Amino acid sequence: MNIADIKKQATDKMAKSIETLRHDLAKIRTGRAHTGLIDHLRVDYYGSEVPINQVANVTLADARTIAIQPYEKKMIQVVERAIRDSDLGVNPATSGDVVRVPMPPLTEERRRELTKIVKHEGENAKVAVRNIRRDAITHLKDLLKDGEVSEDAEKRAQDEVQKMTDKAIADIDKVVAEKEKDVMSV
Repeated sequence: MNIADIKKQATDKMAKSIETLRHDLAKIRTGRAHTGLIDHLRVDYYGSEVPINQVANVTLADARTIAIQPYEKKMIQVVERAIRDSDLGVNPATSGDVVRVPMPPLTEERRRELTKIVKHEGENAKVAVRNIRRDAITHLKDLLKDGEVSEDAEKRAQDEVQKMTDKAIADIDKVVAEKEKDVMSV
């Protein structure tokens, strides 16, 4: 492994950490409905666990309601039960062959709790990025110790890894700030 490989690997892992943060924050609901809120829910479909969006058409009925129309009539109760048993804290209602999931408005107290969760997720992402930096620097020091690179090259590479880390942490801060603003807007 050379310096370029180490930097490329660190960059890829940092990008994945930021993408994972975005994915995790998408599950945190705001006052508005969006289909991403139920992406992580799974239902039993002929003996295997599958995401709801593979057994039903998931759309937005309006700004506060998700409409779920299962492809098969027998899946209506299964989908409704999965949503009711989930951690979303919503109460789905079935009308005909459509399951409607109304999103109740958030209270000020709940919004503050959600911002704490958002900050916590952001902090976890920062820790992951710092761990990636630590691993990359360890690999660079190993290259130096094995005599594969000069001290100057190793020092330059460490500085570049630090710059990549700073950029990733700034991106994480930006993502967290956007989500906090989204959660706090009424």
